[in-house]
Amino acid sequence: MTDFYALLAESRRPWLDAAALKAKFLERSGTAHPDRFHSGSEADRESASQRYAELNAAYQGLREPRSRLLHLLELELGSRPKDIQRLPAGTMDLFVEVGQLCRDVDGFLERRRAVTSPMLKVRWFAQGLEWTEKLQALQGKVNALVATLDEELRSMNPLWENAAADDVEKRRSSLPLTRLEEIYRVLSYAARWTEQVQERSVQLASV
Repeated sequence: MTDFYALLAESRRPWLDAAALKAKFLERSGTAHPDRFHSGSEADRESASQRYAELNAAYQGLREPRSRLLHLLELELGSRPKDIQRLPAGTMDLFVEVGQLCRDVDGFLERRRAVTSPMLKVRWFAQGLEWTEKLQALQGKVNALVATLDEELRSMNPLWENAAADDVEKRRSSLPLTRLEEIYRVLSYAARWTEQVQERSVQLASV
């Protein structure tokens, strides 16, 4: 499989600085941008376009933590991680809280849609603001969880920097791949929760 880290001359590690990664992508992709070869031969244009597409795919794959961890796990394990739908340990309470609040908001939205009186609509608008505040507070919990995991990923970098490069089994045994997979699954759920919260926030804001 294509190694996104190698394409962007990055060392394999769980945490990357977003600004530094973007700067490296712009630097490397600038010389391969198709616009630089508009007057070249068809072969040169096709080659540049393919090279730029590869670099862009690598950047998109590494810039977001969740997709980066999936790619890193695939590189280290040789295949996609298994059982990625299992609810990660320690997230059950938040899983239940998100589900319950979303159901409550859905019920409120359903009742609000049935209101036709202008006077009642004002009252329901105020109630909608209260639900929005609850969603924002819940999103804050999700963001805090993601921030904590981001710091944990940063702390793992030295393990990758010191891992054996020429002995696959020794390398795998020295890396916290099980924990990395758990973090990937938590981030996947966090992304799903964020989408659910944002979707309902948009509906609450609409009149």
